[in-house]
Amino acid sequence: MLDLTQPRPITGLQDVLKPHRFPLIAGLLGRVLAVGYALTGKNRYDNYQLEWVHGVPILVTPSVFNPKVPRTGAFLAALLDARMVRADAEVLDMGTGSGVCAVLAAKHARRVVGVDINPAAVRCAGINVLLNHVDHRVELRQGDLFGPVTGERFDLILFNPPFLRGTPQDDRDRAWRSSDVAERFAAALREHLKPGGAALIVLSSFGEAWVFLEEFRKRGFAIAVLAERRFVNERLAVFRLEPTSLGRTP
Repeated sequence: MLDLTQPRPITGLQDVLKPHRFPLIAGLLGRVLAVGYALTGKNRYDNYQLEWVHGVPILVTPSVFNPKVPRTGAFLAALLDARMVRADAEVLDMGTGSGVCAVLAAKHARRVVGVDINPAAVRCAGINVLLNHVDHRVELRQGDLFGPVTGERFDLILFNPPFLRGTPQDDRDRAWRSSDVAERFAAALREHLKPGGAALIVLSSFGEAWVFLEEFRKRGFAIAVLAERRFVNERLAVFRLEPTSLGRTP
């Protein structure tokens, strides 16, 4: 993992989260992990699972994205300490899912708003907010992307997006797959950040990270790698996005 105090700027997108050098080995390892998840029951999205993520209990309910199984949610949540989240900050947790990032952010921030398009995820996040005694700082809303926070601005916006391209089959699949989230999120991000605000987005080598990063580049965001981690079959990276004068509306 990189030093969080020294983000690494990106000047080109071609080498970011490149596919695994040995795809056959990666595929085999992926199948082994899938078998392991099946044996331990972690592949079941229609059961209740109690996970511990960075010292906090997170109950994952049916049809809700598990932050530890795909690893992206837990990885992003790991960054949300007092250095990253100011005590006076207003935070938006986009696609909150189980609410893990909302809960971790609320331990430091003044106010957190969690949004998810999946009603089951909003209910699940509500359970975890209560379970971790941060309900006085967290508000949860159901809706699509920035729709539930129209006209509001935040100091920090968090997003663990669906990074596979395609049409989702149901609410659960929306956590994995979308045909236009990258474009719509990038288009509206600037108008929901306060002056000096930033966004953190986690992406995986399994998805098409370049689609998101190209959208942010086109819209005038400075992009830096804040943290990254390599697994045997996957690479994860958290990117920090800050608006620049380029692309600003007059």
